[in-house]
Amino acid sequence: MDSGLVTGVRRFNRTVTQRIGALDDAFLARARPLGEARVLWEIGTAGCDVRELRERLDLDSGYLSRLLRGLERDGLVRVGPSPADGRVRTARLTEAGRAERAALDRLSDDAAAALLAPLSAGQRTRLVAAMAEVERLLTASAVTVAPCPPAHPNARHCLDAYFAELARRFDDGFDPARSISAADAEMTPPAGVLLVATLHGEPVGCGALKVRDGALAEVKRMWVAPSARGLGLGRRLLAELEAYAAGLGVRTLRLETNRALDEAIGLYKAAGYREVPSFNDEHYADHWFEKHLPGPRTLA
Repeated sequence: MDSGLVTGVRRFNRTVTQRIGALDDAFLARARPLGEARVLWEIGTAGCDVRELRERLDLDSGYLSRLLRGLERDGLVRVGPSPADGRVRTARLTEAGRAERAALDRLSDDAAAALLAPLSAGQRTRLVAAMAEVERLLTASAVTVAPCPPAHPNARHCLDAYFAELARRFDDGFDPARSISAADAEMTPPAGVLLVATLHGEPVGCGALKVRDGALAEVKRMWVAPSARGLGLGRRLLAELEAYAAGLGVRTLRLETNRALDEAIGLYKAAGYREVPSFNDEHYADHWFEKHLPGPRTLA
């Protein structure tokens, strides 16, 4: 990693943590640090399962437990079994907790206004736009992509959402039985692979590889959740599938898509796939693409 990039990130982190008051024991002049205040805010007025809270904030379970115990001691939170499932622990705000959260909201608004106040109108617009870009990129960096068994709940969630979206967008709907197969066995090594992307523990995308023979494979089941679009995740999934294929010795990747999927067509073209004549009888395909992967480097 470029040391200049690392230095820039660290400098940014120091500036932000100081400017927003993350270093103070009493965040926003309240009687608790930022960590407790953030947990209080995330629990929300409807309450939140502790497991979901931990995944959303990427917190160690022991540390989150300590934060919750502190809030319980202050009479702001109650933690107990979920009404829907007694095995699940849920955190809920007390009346005092709801009042404290409302106070934190007001103070946070005041702090944001105070940060913007010294700036000109143009500077404010630039700062908020830059913050939005940083937030988008930080969210993208929090996404993990890894192989996943097709029967895993995260994989099923993505595949079901993929089928449902195709059914909405295709002119004549979508029936997997009328499409060329990408069955679980075909997306399981060594026959292929299914990659699933997760963000804070939630599945947000997938892409599969179906190996035809040693040198040819097909890209299948490319999908990104609407909530994760704009993060470059489609390109990342495609690149990781290409890397996986190259590791297997695959030299040609093929895929087909429907004319309704404009963004997918744009992605494939931008990633170096060229449109070719049809190479299969996929019922829902209007466009067929192919890409040749570079072979292994040899020493001269």
